[in-house]
Amino acid sequence: MTPIRTSRHSGCLAAGVASALIAITTAAGTAVAGPAVSPIEAPAPVPYLDLDRYLGTWNQLAAVPQFFNLACARDTRATYALDPQGNISVHNTCTTWVNSLNEITGTATVNDRTTGAQLHVSFPGVPTQDGLEGPTNYIVTALDEAYSWALVTDPSRTSGFVLARDRVLDTAQWQQVRAAIDAVGQNSCLYLTSPTTGGRTDIAPLCAVTR
Repeated sequence: MTPIRTSRHSGCLAAGVASALIAITTAAGTAVAGPAVSPIEAPAPVPYLDLDRYLGTWNQLAAVPQFFNLACARDTRATYALDPQGNISVHNTCTTWVNSLNEITGTATVNDRTTGAQLHVSFPGVPTQDGLEGPTNYIVTALDEAYSWALVTDPSRTSGFVLARDRVLDTAQWQQVRAAIDAVGQNSCLYLTSPTTGGRTDIAPLCAVTR
């Protein structure tokens, strides 16, 4: 489910975020474009998502910047669990630029019973995402065999999230992530690393990350 939907936003953008957005714009302008993909063709989900293995806490290690992430300075996480109705509870948290906790709780329902990897995520009070049922807005497009990292996007490819169980990925894993981003028709330069305590502390275009 979308790794962080902030319920409130800080009054100003930190300089680090503004600089990162400038950096990503520059990188995107000079990067080689990814493979051409039809705009009407949604990204393919993984063949099968084992929900029991997918539940639990994931760290966001990189993401395509979204307005609802701007309040987050570090430690963006998503925790998924089964709720009493058989749906998936979504609890997103992060630490803000003023060192406070930002969190929101939502619900995810599976739209694709064949793969289990296409879902609709809803958050009470969030425009266009206030209902339990709706179109797919969360697609798991790549997943490590050990469920150590996952790549998530949406049908329009305007969002993207690199999730990992640990707070760091090694060089080989980052190479796999970038290859997965290319395969889905996105540009890894449009992803920014997400500062994580015990992991990377910088905000940089993912295409420049080597470890």
